[in-house]
Amino acid sequence: MSDNYCKTIFCDIDGTLLYHHGDLHKQYTCEPALLKDTIEVMSEWDRKRYNIILVTGRRQSMRKKTEQQLEDLGIFYDQLVMGLGGGQRVLINDLKLDNENPTAYAINVKRNEGIKNVKI
Repeated sequence: MSDNYCKTIFCDIDGTLLYHHGDLHKQYTCEPALLKDTIEVMSEWDRKRYNIILVTGRRQSMRKKTEQQLEDLGIFYDQLVMGLGGGQRVLINDLKLDNENPTAYAINVKRNEGIKNVKI
């Protein structure tokens, strides 16, 4: 991907940034726990001026609680997209006319291992 443009990161919350307790109900009722190096990696993305869009299967009705959890944990972001469900997520993007390099790709991490080894 070209460094001439600001990158946009779409990042899941539960099992990626926060410990996933097994089901979404527990995510609301259990104390949220940051996965290792979450703040450090997100701070690096912020320094690089990436747009950070958090995505989650959490229901829209839990927006206020989710926003409060993220704030309390020191997780910052540009947008929060909720209600995505548990199925596959597919990103479809166009190629730039002047560059055949991919403009989108996906990185899958193992649940609860965090983003510490993600290289963008």
